[in-house]
This record gives sequence, C-alpha cells and structure tokens, in this order.
Amino acid sequence: MKVDVITPDKTIFSGELELVRLPGIDGSFEILNHHAPLVSILGKGELKLVDHKKQEQKIQINGGVIEVNNNVLRILVE
Repeated sequence: MKVDVITPDKTIFSGELELVRLPGIDGSFEILNHHAPLVSILGKGELKLVDHKKQEQKIQINGGVIEVNNNVLRILVE
C-alpha cells in the first residue's frame, strides 16, 4: 500500500509498505494492504513501518490522524 507520513512542516516518509502499526488512543492497531476505508485519531507513541523485505522503521509521534482509502494510507502527525 502507498503510505505517506506528513508533519505540518514536511513529509517524513513516502513509499510502499506491507504493514503499519499505529498508536491509537485506545491501544495500538495495524493496517495491512487493501484495508477497508478508515479515519482514526492517533495517540502518543510509536509508528512501526514494515516494507515488503520485512525491514522496519520506527517513528515517535505525539498524536495525529490517519485516513485509509483505496489502498492509500495518509498519516498526519505532530
């Protein structure tokens, strides 16, 4: 799926991923390829980005919002 991680100042990540683990306000959750449309609020915590080679990248955030639609995940973070 196409994933963009964006702050008010810049794009932190843009690329294709297999899995994203997010810190929801009620606990962490994961988004995989072809997830149903979704909008959700994020809490403080760690984004875990996993590509098709199973390589991981972690990003600390202070909250944000996500939108999933048509296999595109947009993550707006503080």
